[in-house]
Amino acid sequence: MDKIIDRRDLDFVLYDLLQVEELTRYPRFAEHSRQTFASAIGTALAIAEQKFAPCNRKCDANEPHFDGERVHVIPEVKEAIDAFAQAGFIAAMYDEAQGGMQLPYCVTLACYAIFRGANVAVDAYATLTAGAADLIHEFGSPEQKARYLAPMLTGRYFGTMVLTEPQAGSSLADVETSATPRPDGTYAIKGNKIFISGGDHELSDNIVHMVLARIPGAPPGVKGISLFIVPKYRVDSEGRLGAKNDVALAGLIHKMGYRGTTSTMLNFGENDGCAGELVGEPHRGLTYMFQMMNAARVGVGLGAAMLGYTGYLHALDYARERLQGRSGKDPHAPPVPIIRHADVRRMLLAQKAYVEGALALCLYAGLLVDRQKYAATDEERREARLLLDLLTPIVKTWPSRYGVEANSLAIQVHGGYGYTREYAVEQFFRDNRLNEIHEGTSGIQALDLLGRKVIAENGAPLRLFGRALAETVLAARGCEDAELAQHAAHLSDAWERLVETTRVLGGAMAKNPELGLANASVYLDMFGHTVMAWIWLKQALVAWPKRSADGAEGDFYRGKLGAARYFFHWELPKTGPQHTLLRSLDTSCLEMQEGWF
Repeated sequence: MDKIIDRRDLDFVLYDLLQVEELTRYPRFAEHSRQTFASAIGTALAIAEQKFAPCNRKCDANEPHFDGERVHVIPEVKEAIDAFAQAGFIAAMYDEAQGGMQLPYCVTLACYAIFRGANVAVDAYATLTAGAADLIHEFGSPEQKARYLAPMLTGRYFGTMVLTEPQAGSSLADVETSATPRPDGTYAIKGNKIFISGGDHELSDNIVHMVLARIPGAPPGVKGISLFIVPKYRVDSEGRLGAKNDVALAGLIHKMGYRGTTSTMLNFGENDGCAGELVGEPHRGLTYMFQMMNAARVGVGLGAAMLGYTGYLHALDYARERLQGRSGKDPHAPPVPIIRHADVRRMLLAQKAYVEGALALCLYAGLLVDRQKYAATDEERREARLLLDLLTPIVKTWPSRYGVEANSLAIQVHGGYGYTREYAVEQFFRDNRLNEIHEGTSGIQALDLLGRKVIAENGAPLRLFGRALAETVLAARGCEDAELAQHAAHLSDAWERLVETTRVLGGAMAKNPELGLANASVYLDMFGHTVMAWIWLKQALVAWPKRSADGAEGDFYRGKLGAARYFFHWELPKTGPQHTLLRSLDTSCLEMQEGWF
């Protein structure tokens, strides 16, 4: 387990940085305590160690395969997911009466982080099911909840998210799958979907697909999309499984990573026999689906952070054991562990800064979800919603980029061995590289951040985050440590630059949206680095008073201060040239013509 997550760091983030024990003041979590949170995390660690991690390499080497009749998945996958479900983790946030633990979302994410660090491909089946169940719980009819929710929460049925079509890709406005009303109140579903994770297997009794489709006469574009429950096997009003529902596997897709998760092409209604149930109101499907999509975006960021994290821990262990080179020029001196070489420490320090920061960011997003739902006042809930909306594109994208960078550095620390399949870091890189495409490309997230989120409600989210950042800056300036005060000054300057850059781009968008948004990806990267500097300053403020502790505790806190120092000296300065480029409204990419390539 010491190569999946540093439990000391996880506890630090949950209890010292985010102070999740304060959530027990909410009536929803009044029966919980630090002890119950620790118990859930301990259970997750045990299952991850016993069931998830042992089959990670085997899942990668033995991909699911389709023999023309059924999909074959190695048996260890079902054993792992069954253990996950039986322990209550699919239903972790649900009432105890529903088989759940009634955990806060932040603590649930901490548990999920462990599973993703152990085996992200197997975790995908379980957490997709949790997301689909949440959709039905939130928007389904009483009959739909009665029919599907219990078997999904117990792991008898699995769930999927079915959006993408071959001709449309990320452009959901171009979805063509049709949903024609039938006399019995259901809809005849017909169309083709692609890249559907967990879309076919025999790991469960049924698969509940959450499908976007159009009802005849629907408005064009995204305003005409509806959401449907489309099970692999039909389910009657008594919850009994019936015949197949004309959902056909057209083929498996073989990705560079996540090889243990089936990625599928699905055909709905090839024989005009596919029945779907409308969820909620017609034409509001994308609005509903965004609940699952936004939760999945946080989940993607968490998975990216954890793949980077486990890669870092593998590299750290290797660097401490691998003997190579000498400290001085004496050829007779014994070789030393490579961690004693400054450039290796540089690579490890960059990884530490990326992955520990990314994990803290993702769990902070989880805390905002809890506050959005359960905070005492309307204003507190509103502020949490605005912050979560603003940060979600960053939570998804920043770990997906810099988690991969951490994995790349982990490979390099291993030297030539890192580039071989015999060492785990090679797989972590491939698995993580997919996260920049999962749940919306980085470019789409950038357009969402700059084109929608920062300007929402006349800039209220940006001002709100600026206030949180200013509070951290003020606390650091009041600290006795000159270096933390200097970090605070640099962060304050970076924020002022960000606000001015946003103003310049906002003015450009008002006149020419295409020009203002042309370099949005740079804006997202710059914003993410600024947010991460804030995360690291907050961690440093907690660590500084405890830096003189003895032994391993002191080393832990001094390590936090060292990583914060690295981020402010090496990473935050990268935003300076980005501001210059963005404010110049450079048109290099915008004006490049197709024929010039």
